[in-house]
Amino acid sequence: MINLVDLGRQFQHVKEEILLEIEKVIDSGNYILGSKVEELEKKIAEKLNVTEAVSVANGTDALVLTLEALGIGKGDEVITTPFTFFASAESISRIGATPVFADVNPHTFNLDPSDIEKRITSATKAIIPVHLFGQPADMDEINSLAKKYGLLVIEDACQAFGSTYKGKPVGSLGDAACFSFFPTKNLGTLGDGGIITTSNVKLAENLRKLRAHGTTKKYYHDRIGYNSRLDELHAAILLVNLNKIEEWNSKRREWAERYKKFLSGAAHIQLPMEEKDRKHIYHLFCIRSKQREQIMKALKAHDIQTGIYYPCCLHLQEVYKTLNYQEGDFPVAESLSNELFAIPMHPYLTESEQDYIISILLQDGGN
Repeated sequence: MINLVDLGRQFQHVKEEILLEIEKVIDSGNYILGSKVEELEKKIAEKLNVTEAVSVANGTDALVLTLEALGIGKGDEVITTPFTFFASAESISRIGATPVFADVNPHTFNLDPSDIEKRITSATKAIIPVHLFGQPADMDEINSLAKKYGLLVIEDACQAFGSTYKGKPVGSLGDAACFSFFPTKNLGTLGDGGIITTSNVKLAENLRKLRAHGTTKKYYHDRIGYNSRLDELHAAILLVNLNKIEEWNSKRREWAERYKKFLSGAAHIQLPMEEKDRKHIYHLFCIRSKQREQIMKALKAHDIQTGIYYPCCLHLQEVYKTLNYQEGDFPVAESLSNELFAIPMHPYLTESEQDYIISILLQDGGN
């Protein structure tokens, strides 16, 4: 089987380095919010050209804590995309605010700024653009809308570590940005983890307090917080992988260009595009086809794994029935949920494996 993502193969390449770092952590006797976490936060802040980086337990917590630290809550609305992983909207609901959806661009799959503006009301407090699959959203237009209406912008960059927008790192383009270190992410660990980046010092102070039970002095609490801390073991692993991220992302981009080169003439599939002045890091390589089920079935028959991202738009999820959205409200997002699917993409895909995938895709309709 050619896997969609091959974490075993990827982590084998850094296994020895990781084991050495784990041994150092064990010997240190310091396992929570220690020197490795501090080093990781410092290096990520420097890499993303921000002043602050606050690590947390996972990417969802990054979103939840950021929203709460920014004072968003009950009665507030936050605009985001219906075509993303559930956590983007779940985090809004978790702090008592209401997710408001806007449709997406059919080429980039990211929030359509022209549709965002239609959804803004007096209750709107923030926009959460998702840099889906590693392609940066239309941040100039989104930030312009935010300035016009006095809104906050929180980047959901969970799939986009290493992407750039007009030469600027994703993670430095809004009031704050949230990343996930889930194992399948471009920069991942052997478990859960996340980080929030910002150049707002006051926000970072609030986030550090929130992640540790609402305290900065042990046993003295001035607000209700969370237990959302990145441990030293994951920080140590991430420091190893951080040294590899440019190489890994470059390899993803190389595989993406080969896919595009050899599949460009296939009439039955639509390939992903990369917008001008943006660096897409292809967390997933998703192609579009009205023959999706047929093609996926053919790939499976040839031991090629695929995945559907995402089969049900967020506005149509059972849990959001109370928001009174209907099928047809967001036609672009809904068409993507019916036609888009991912094919294998990871740094240690081989050329022969990719050639085999391409050869199956080039057959008429996958037959």
